[in-house]
Amino acid sequence: MFESLQSRLGGVFDKLRGRGALSEADVDAALGEVRTALIEADVALPVVKDFVEKVRPRAIGENVIRSVTPGQQVIKIVHDVLVETLGADNAALSLGSPPAPILMVGLQGSGKTTSSAKLGLMLQTREKKRVLMASLDVNRPAAMEQLRVLGEQAGVATLPVVAGQDPIAIAKRALASAKVGGYDVLILDTAGRQSIDEQLMAEVAAIKAATNPHETLLVADSLTGQDAVNIAKNFNERLKLSGIILTRVDGDARGGAALSMRSVTGAPIKFMGAGEKLDALEAFHPSRVADRILDMGDVVSLVEKASETLDKQEAEKLAAKMKKGQFDMNDLASQLNQMKKLGGMKGVLGMLPGVGKIKGQLEAAGLDDKILTRQEAIIKSMTKQERTHPDLINGSRRKRIAAGAGVEVSEVNKLLKMHRQMADMMKMMGKGGRMPTMPGMGGMPGGLPPGMFPRR
Repeated sequence: MFESLQSRLGGVFDKLRGRGALSEADVDAALGEVRTALIEADVALPVVKDFVEKVRPRAIGENVIRSVTPGQQVIKIVHDVLVETLGADNAALSLGSPPAPILMVGLQGSGKTTSSAKLGLMLQTREKKRVLMASLDVNRPAAMEQLRVLGEQAGVATLPVVAGQDPIAIAKRALASAKVGGYDVLILDTAGRQSIDEQLMAEVAAIKAATNPHETLLVADSLTGQDAVNIAKNFNERLKLSGIILTRVDGDARGGAALSMRSVTGAPIKFMGAGEKLDALEAFHPSRVADRILDMGDVVSLVEKASETLDKQEAEKLAAKMKKGQFDMNDLASQLNQMKKLGGMKGVLGMLPGVGKIKGQLEAAGLDDKILTRQEAIIKSMTKQERTHPDLINGSRRKRIAAGAGVEVSEVNKLLKMHRQMADMMKMMGKGGRMPTMPGMGGMPGGLPPGMFPRR
């Protein structure tokens, strides 16, 4: 979502870093470019003005102008103001005594129902809460059925449907059922409209008055840009939002909505939806998002995601095999699968510092997460014996494997070459050697072997 803003700001700051000293005119010129970058990213004009007014007096201070590294000082100031704009810290949910009602509001198509299921799954798995979900949408066809199906997929309980009830009656029944059932949290998925109207606002206001929710969360689609900010403002004026869930942040939105919403509404962004899968919901950490925007990476989030998604038993099993210098195709398949769980190569690289500057090189190298899927298909086309003993794979077997996976023989050859290189690395580590620096991926220590992401 922040790629265009990251690219523009990166260009501005590269110019500042290249100067040994900065004058007030240099700072003003840079801030002019920052202002343009923010406007082009769909940041609301009042927010842009306020942002620049906060940065300028700090950036032209004596401690910056006379600093040994004035460019770095300006970047730090911009980073600090970005964090202030987004909100100083992650705003956790305020659940209080059970059953804590959470009211999900927003326009139709913003992702309320899916976000409700994602939130329910997160609360059950990470917070160990018992969650009940209820659909109050009596207008949209199959809305209640959609929530029921998502609830089954996520393992989250949903309120049984009773035909003919209005939204307020459903909400009251849901609250009573949550109390009787001993649930910790009740998620109420309200109806939406194509646009804001009085009927929608009156309905959600009445539901809020009837349920007295602990949280009123606006689900906003980041792809709507400036409109998302206006929608948030209108909902906040009528309902007094306690937080925002920003959806589709993995799309090509310009990122301005995230920078604007906190300033315009005063309500913090609490979560970001970054994909269609039910586990694709992450807490919104302002400092980490600021790091991503300024291409400083987000290693903390990467480590957290790894600890949640990677299989500890599989890791221990692989570690034991590494000590013996063993690494077969089953192990490689396991590594590919775990990489996909982390969001693929693009997801991982997007959280590493400085990757924004080499993005063009990575794209030119054919970086594509579909390659992971093809490589898994190649391994699945092998026999059990071939996976355990890859050295058995001769020319005729390679043709058979390629045909089974629907790829060219050259891709099978590249995967086998990659496996040999990784197996050699494992043998060196098993003998107490140091993992060598592999070419490719910017020469990072232990980087992926050449051929994993070939040119196409």
